[in-house]
Amino acid sequence: MTRVLIAATYLLLCATIGTAVFLFAGAATGILTGTVLSLCCIQLDSAIRRRRETRITENEIAGLKRVSFHFEQALDETRTKMEEMNKALEAKSNAQSRKIVAELQVLESLMRDFASKVANSAKAQPAEEMVERRQTGSVKAYLEPLGEADLLETIRASLEQNRVDLYLQPIVSLPQRKLRFYEALSRLRAEDGSVIMPAQYIKVAAPAGLMSVVDNLLLFRCVQIVRRLTQKQRDIGVFCNISGDTLADAEFFPQFLEFMHHHRDLATQIVFEFAQTDVLKAGQQGESNLAYLSSLGFALSMDHVTSLALDFAKLKKLGFRHIKVNAHTLTDGMSTANAAVAAEDLKKLLERHGLNLIAERVEDERTVVQLLDFGVDFAQGYLLGEPRAVRDDSLKAMEKEPATAPIIPFRKTA
Repeated sequence: MTRVLIAATYLLLCATIGTAVFLFAGAATGILTGTVLSLCCIQLDSAIRRRRETRITENEIAGLKRVSFHFEQALDETRTKMEEMNKALEAKSNAQSRKIVAELQVLESLMRDFASKVANSAKAQPAEEMVERRQTGSVKAYLEPLGEADLLETIRASLEQNRVDLYLQPIVSLPQRKLRFYEALSRLRAEDGSVIMPAQYIKVAAPAGLMSVVDNLLLFRCVQIVRRLTQKQRDIGVFCNISGDTLADAEFFPQFLEFMHHHRDLATQIVFEFAQTDVLKAGQQGESNLAYLSSLGFALSMDHVTSLALDFAKLKKLGFRHIKVNAHTLTDGMSTANAAVAAEDLKKLLERHGLNLIAERVEDERTVVQLLDFGVDFAQGYLLGEPRAVRDDSLKAMEKEPATAPIIPFRKTA
């Protein structure tokens, strides 16, 4: 519309001037003047349009240059941030690798220290007695009935030959039986493959003051397993048992606390477990150690509970978040355990103090049905999963397997 108005204006101007010239100078001059003016107007209009288009083009080019400049700036910033992120990831990976290598070195040192102490204790026993007992049969035959000397020698050999295994037993939620935690258990293997249970080696290690070393070995294995599992983003914690001897060890436990202070990133994955008798006799220093461990973010658990006449408020204050109770105690032994409430009310009592109830040693489906009647949320036992030795192949299997224990239908017996 604007172009039409401009053209009409030019035409009117040329016609007016041509008519004026025609009146004063004649027809030929008027026509010539009008034609010349028309051509001049056309040229002027073209020049104006070209100038306007040039200005628009220049503005667009300037805008593109500004956009390109900002894009290059953003690209440079992105490259810089990516380089910083790569450096940070590389530094974190290197730090993690150094940490794992350092832990493995400490683990190796502890095993040598443990083996050395066991060997020194074994040397104190008569050599003739040791040889005579070896000749009585296989490792399976003499582990239990024979004395401390042979057992120390067997433990020493197991450590020197790296026959120390970590077993994991699942702790599942009820009623879905979804895997929620593992409990870490240590085992030694004799030369013939026989498994030396804690009940066997503790009676030798504890009097010799070696339980802190055993616990340290277990702790390092737990740390390695937790790191391996969390690499697969498995939201599963590991219960790591700490003996009463270790809790009372004035030399080792401060070092243990310092170590965990530097590994607070594992606080959501590791739960430290103590027996009831060890907690009750911990004393002021032991309770202070427990409270400090809790202040680092680590949850505590109590097992081997024989009496439910406990100060649950105090346990919560110390940092306990889980209590394991024998399934038989819940089904048939609440009065024997001096419980102040019935089994069906125990969970609610513990919940009021921020404690989770875990039923352990669950071995049959009838017990599971009873536990569900009591509202128990977590359970552990051979029915729900046996302890499995942790090796590379079993770890890969755990990473792939569904996090649910098999559900075996309960059948009533006649």
